[in-house]
Amino acid sequence: QVQLMESGGGLVQPGGSLRLSCAASGRTFSSYHIGWFRQAPGKEREFVADISWSNINYADSLKGRFTISRDSAKNTVYLQMNNLRPEDTAVYYCHLLGSSYWGKGTLVTVSS
Repeated sequence: QVQLMESGGGLVQPGGSLRLSCAASGRTFSSYHIGWFRQAPGKEREFVADISWSNINYADSLKGRFTISRDSAKNTVYLQMNNLRPEDTAVYYCHLLGSSYWGKGTLVTVSS
């Protein structure tokens, strides 16, 4: 069983930054393929970024503002979000790709 726990969400002004964390349980964390997804109010969940042991992918619309990384010593995947916009407001989830494991999400609100 894998547990995923997001943290780092909050209220930020437009143009600000946040770093989200996804802490994962499991002894084979370094092999995990972890993705970040988000769901805005009234919208479907959408892909943000993912990281495997060999590759990183981003949603085209977010390239250049968001950066995904991992610290295997801490069993944690990060999502650095810069130059945030009101349309980035959403609940952000991490997900172990290829499995049914999702975190409970962390809310990011971008507003002045």
